[in-house]
Amino acid sequence: MTNIVVFGAGGRAGRAITAEALGRGHAVTPVVRNLARHPDLPAAVRGDVTDAQQVAAIVRRHDAAVNAVSPASGPEELAQLDLDPEFFARAADALVRSGVPRIVAIGLFSNMEGADPLPEQFRAFGEAHAAGLARLRESHTDWVMLTPPAMLLMNSPRLGRYRLGGETAETGTLSYADLAVAVLDEIDKPTLHRARAAVFNEA
Repeated sequence: MTNIVVFGAGGRAGRAITAEALGRGHAVTPVVRNLARHPDLPAAVRGDVTDAQQVAAIVRRHDAAVNAVSPASGPEELAQLDLDPEFFARAADALVRSGVPRIVAIGLFSNMEGADPLPEQFRAFGEAHAAGLARLRESHTDWVMLTPPAMLLMNSPRLGRYRLGGETAETGTLSYADLAVAVLDEIDKPTLHRARAAVFNEA
């Protein structure tokens, strides 16, 4: 059994990852910013992934940490968000400093090589995501960033399979459930170290 922390466990990706980890028999600590909004998450704890002190306390004695946090829920809220440009960089710093042995982060498709640029209202979000990746690359921690395609599907079934690419944007689709499969595979039997990779299924 592996002890896993999932930051952003109340979101779509975080919930799928939490469910997949529990289904594999792992011990999971789901972390959310507001416990009152997620009463259905078992054993959830309150935490801010950008707060190094909180992160260090939460991840103690855990084997891996997943960063599935988004600072906003949905494109409408994201477009209106006054985003801290250091949000993802501070999250990466907090996770690296915590000393957790393995970090798995969820990447942003528009930051992959060859991807179409984001509309102007989302550029700050993309730049903040890129800063987080840069901070991971500067570290000596064992990390991987898995980046799903633009077509990330909520209600598609779990196929239990996926493909891994490299730094180039890949077309195709992926369900949240299969994103979770990829995340847990990279915790159970890591194949990628200090790398970003596309994760996708065929269209």
